[in-house]
Formats: sequence, C-alpha cells, structure tokens
Amino acid sequence: MKLLIVFTFLIASASFGQKLKFKIVGQKDTTIFLVKYYGKNLYYADTAELKNEVVEFDAKKQKPGIMAVLMPQQKYFEFIYNNEDVHIETIAPDFVKTMKVKKSEENKVFAEYMQYLAVKRAEANKISEERSKLKKDDPQYKELGEKLDAVSKEVVAYQKNLIANNADKLVSKIVKMGMEIEVPEAPKDANGKPLDSLFAYHYYRDHFFDNIDLKDDRLVNTPVFHNKLETYFGKTMMVQHWDSIIKYGFLFCDKLDPKSKIFEYSVSWITSTYEKSNIMGMDKVFVMMGDRYYCSKNQEGKSPAYWMPEEKLKTLCEKVEVQKNLVMGVKPPNISLRDTTDTKWIDFYSLKSEYTILYFWDPECGHCKKTTPKLQELYAKKFKDRNIEVFSVGKAVGDEFGKWKKYIKDNHLTFINVAVTEPLFKAAMEDARQFVPKYTTLEALNYQTTYDIYSTPRVFVLDKDKKIIAKQLSISQLEDLLDHLQNKKDAPKLFPPDPEEDEQMQH
Repeated sequence: MKLLIVFTFLIASASFGQKLKFKIVGQKDTTIFLVKYYGKNLYYADTAELKNEVVEFDAKKQKPGIMAVLMPQQKYFEFIYNNEDVHIETIAPDFVKTMKVKKSEENKVFAEYMQYLAVKRAEANKISEERSKLKKDDPQYKELGEKLDAVSKEVVAYQKNLIANNADKLVSKIVKMGMEIEVPEAPKDANGKPLDSLFAYHYYRDHFFDNIDLKDDRLVNTPVFHNKLETYFGKTMMVQHWDSIIKYGFLFCDKLDPKSKIFEYSVSWITSTYEKSNIMGMDKVFVMMGDRYYCSKNQEGKSPAYWMPEEKLKTLCEKVEVQKNLVMGVKPPNISLRDTTDTKWIDFYSLKSEYTILYFWDPECGHCKKTTPKLQELYAKKFKDRNIEVFSVGKAVGDEFGKWKKYIKDNHLTFINVAVTEPLFKAAMEDARQFVPKYTTLEALNYQTTYDIYSTPRVFVLDKDKKIIAKQLSISQLEDLLDHLQNKKDAPKLFPPDPEEDEQMQH
C-alpha cells in the first residue's frame, strides 16, 4: 500500500509539477502574462514578474495546447505546452527568429518549424513581389510562378517529414491540422471525360477534416482548429444558405464524441455564430442546432450540451421552442383576430393570395409611423393588383384601441387590419373558451409571444402555401423582393434603398 501511494505521488508530481521558464533578453523588469488559446481567442492564464530578464510560471493548472507569453504593448510569442517543463530563451523584439529551446521536446520541433516557415515566407514574398511587377504574358512571370510552386512543395515536404518523425508529439498534430487536403485526379469515363465536373470541390469538402484528429481535445486549445471551422462553414467553402449550413453542421457534429471538448466547441461555435448573424434566415441554423444539441435528450435523459448551466439552457430552449415556428420554410401559426368593426374575424390561412405579408405594428411606435404609410402606398399602387395581401396585426389593447382605429382611418389603410381589440382582450381574460376554438386559438390571442414580437414593426413574407420565405425587410427591400419574385424586376421603384431603415429592421 505504501509503495502504491509513493508511486501515485510520483505520477502526480510528474504530471502536474511542470515549470514554464522564459528568458527574454532585452526586456526590462515588468509584469508578464501567460495566456492560453481557446479557439481563436487568447485568455489570461497566469501572471508573474519578469526580473533580470527571467520569468517563471507554474503550469499545474494549464491544459495542453498553444500558449503565449504576453508582454507590454501587446507583444507576445507562442509556444506549445503538453505536460512537460518548458525552458525557452529569446531576444526582443524578434522572438521567433532568436528563440532557443533549452528544455521541451515539443518546442524544439515547434520553434525550428516556425523559424523555417519565416524563412520560406520571406522567400515566397520576395518572389511574389518580383512577379507583381510583370505582365502575365512575360516569360519571366511563368518562371517566377514555378519558383513559388517549388517553395510551396518544399514546405509541404518539410511538414510531412516533421509529422512522420514526431508522431508522438502534439506539434505534429497541430502542423498536420494546418495542412491542405491533397485532391486526387477526378475519375474519368472511357473517353477521358471527368465523371463529375465538381469532383475537386466535392472531394475537398468531404475530406476537409481528414488532417485533424477529431478525438484529440487538445486541438481546441489552438487557433488552428477554429480557423478550420470558420473556413469550412464560410462563404469560400459553402453556399451561405441556412439549409446547407444545417446539413453539414449536423453531419460534422454527429460524428464527434458527444462528451468531448471538440464537440462542445464545435456545437457552441456554430450555434452562437448563426444566432448573432445579421443575414436573413440564418437564425434557422441557431434554432435547429439548439433543438438538436441543446434541447433534446441523450441516452442518459440529459441535454447533449453538458457544459450549459441549467438556467441558461432553459432560457435557450424556451427561445428555440418559439423560434421553431418562425424560421425559413416553416408555416407559422395561424392568426385569427377581429377587424376594426370588432365583430368580424379574419385569418391569414384563408387568404388566396400568391404572397402574404404579415405585418406587426403599434400605432404609437415611431418607426411604425414611418413604415406603415409606405406599406399602404406599396399595397395600393403595386401589391393589391398583383395578388399580394397584407395581413396587418396592430396593438389595440387599452388606450391603443382608439389610437389603432384612428391611425387606420387617418392614413387610409386599405389592407387587412386585425388586432386583439380592447373588448376582445377583456372578454378573453374572463373566459377564452368562448372564442377558442370556435373563432381563434390561444396562440393567436397571445400572438406577441407566439411570434416573438419584442419590438415593432415586424415583417414576415409568406408564399402561397403560407410558408415563410423572408422576414425583417425594410419597405425598399420588400418592394425589391416581391418585384423579383413576380418577374417584375424592371418595374419602377416607389421606394429607393434606405440604409437607416434597413439597419433598423435587422434589430
């Protein structure tokens, strides 16, 4: 038993007692920060004082990955930490070029690699600069291009050699992760014609992550993994359509270990990125990712998002539950409410229009006062005769009831106007069963929650099947979209683009 305790202590000491020591020649005594990568961002990990050009950190709380030593004026140099002592000496201000690794097998390879890349980058830049001064038909232009290709091949050969000779090191995985996929020649038919004209793209997309060990959580603690994710889902690699992002997001995340940090990072990054996107329709990515990876239950009966605090998870899932009915391609809940007579019920599912504009507004809203008359002009001069209907839902509870009716009358609004009127609101509060389900639904009576109306105006454009095809458009964008959809792109525009209005409608 005593021997086991001693052995366990030795293992713990070996694993968690590493020291990170740096000598920075030319740097005055100052406070130095140890920073670590999580994805593309650097976070503070520790602080120590540099004295006589030497600073030391205790690494026992650090996780393997790429770290950096941060000095005043945001000057820093990177190194690899992988559960070993690190002792590096360097000279300011060219930290990489002068770096000497006294201790750390990982960093001996890493520093030599970084120094090699710096030399080759300078070589390539010089050739590129020479070539930029020539015309493409100049014989020397081609010659310089061949020299550039030769430099690239040298770098790739160096990388492959590094990986082969250091398979047991984290540095080899980091270098391999940054390498491009080699695309083979496209398969051809008997006549030598490629079977797939887009073979190179499809192969590159389908094998994009082949150089990444997706079972190694250490790679999350490097900026390289994040850059790969960003490239894969970015516009240079993928059509920026919500359904494409969702398809490949699911394919990628489903093959990851659901208990891993790589799964956590990938799911979190994709979900949050498209939640914050200002591109119309991309919120569907957030909703579908949220529904699949946060709000579902795994085999243990828990959310797959093991990292999410319970309260935050509850808030996210409540949002997802509402937004599921308001994303592109979905038929949103019907609304059946009373018009200004306060007796006639109208719903938008019953409309036979080719397109329907759902418009939520408030007679007291400043932005609505600018937008609503413009919408009326569009309706009267263009949309009505082209079988485009406007189904307008106004705020008409309390004092707004009279203001709502007055605004409609004063501004001659001829499109459909309905609301939860003040009398309807009071009656429904007493007993909604007198209206539900005979005339309406609870979702319609609570349309502000159902449609997530946290501000006005809100706009949804529906096709003939009442599925959402656009939302949160300004008046000029609305006119342009429907002119385009109905093949009237050359029709004179009533409302030119308004950058201020466009910006307001996105928020």
